[in-house]
Amino acid sequence: MAYPTQRMQADVIIVGGGFMGAATAFFLRQQGLSVILLERDLVGQAASGVNFGNVRRQSRFLGQLPLSNRSRDIWVRLPELIGEDVEFVMSGHILVTTHEKDGARLEKYAVDCKPYGLDLTIMTGDQARARFPMVGPDIRTVSYSPLDGHANPRLAAPAFGRAARRAGARIIENTTVTAITKSTEDFIVETTTGQSYQAPLLQVSSGAWGRAMAARFGEDIPFSANGPQMGVTEPVPYRIEPVIGSSSSVPEEGVYLRQVKRGNIVFGGGLRSVANLETRRAPIDPLNTMRQMSHLANLVPEMARLRIIRTWSGVEGYVGDNLPIMGPSGKVAGLFYAFGFCGHGFQLGPGVGATMAELIATGKTDIPLEAFDIKRFGS
Repeated sequence: MAYPTQRMQADVIIVGGGFMGAATAFFLRQQGLSVILLERDLVGQAASGVNFGNVRRQSRFLGQLPLSNRSRDIWVRLPELIGEDVEFVMSGHILVTTHEKDGARLEKYAVDCKPYGLDLTIMTGDQARARFPMVGPDIRTVSYSPLDGHANPRLAAPAFGRAARRAGARIIENTTVTAITKSTEDFIVETTTGQSYQAPLLQVSSGAWGRAMAARFGEDIPFSANGPQMGVTEPVPYRIEPVIGSSSSVPEEGVYLRQVKRGNIVFGGGLRSVANLETRRAPIDPLNTMRQMSHLANLVPEMARLRIIRTWSGVEGYVGDNLPIMGPSGKVAGLFYAFGFCGHGFQLGPGVGATMAELIATGKTDIPLEAFDIKRFGS
């Protein structure tokens, strides 16, 4: 005689083990709540593990800076907080322009962001070349953020997942969610393994698949799934300390690069591919890679002579207004969202986790989230 599997219970269930989900699980344990995190593959395997690794605050939506500032404060103490090094380097971050109108935009942003605690230094091209001799001769205006930097995306989310597990969270990988229902008080989550889970609180952190889960609860949003175009060069002597990005208003010129200490230069940007949510794949466009190299050479001329040794992509979720979905559901009590970070969520990961844990545990947070509320899209 077969007996039904006993339903596993917790205070909170998190669906999706990317950076946002893993960080939320960790910080929920700091709040004293029991947590079950369900991940279809491995923690940090999807977009959280294949992105560029940018840890930047500048050039963000101004209303996102309080969240970004909170996250930055956590980044600098990660080794002591989670017990692991994720290769965070406070290298500085520069945005460069070759067009006059783009320079004016950088100058305006440097003024507008000051009330949010972000101090940027604006330089002319000549001033920038004196300080950063690797940048190209066509660079006209540069915005420098000294406290930004980069980290290793392959390490960050898994490290938070391990820290959450050590703190007592149940991290369950290789488990696909098949159904989520809401009883009078609790959410019931069914999975392909046959095991079911129950909790009064549920967070959806399933990245590009978050829209479909929100739609199950009657909350649909304008959304697309796209793939960033990433690559890495052969190693060369280390000489590029800051992250360098183009602030061009021309989409295909919007490239960026960073050099790791072992010498390889990681790069990305330009046009994105269309990702397939069914196959969970995002194709690489070789023509885009060729275009990237010419635009990267405008930033750092030495890029023109380097060989590319690997290219890749991942499935990222983009909300229609280019802002994430973060906060409580507008329709279902006990339901929370943290997904759709539109290709710029890596830096935010620790701050999102801390803020969502605070919101779930206490019902409030000092971080303004109104701009990210799913209710902004109505019914």
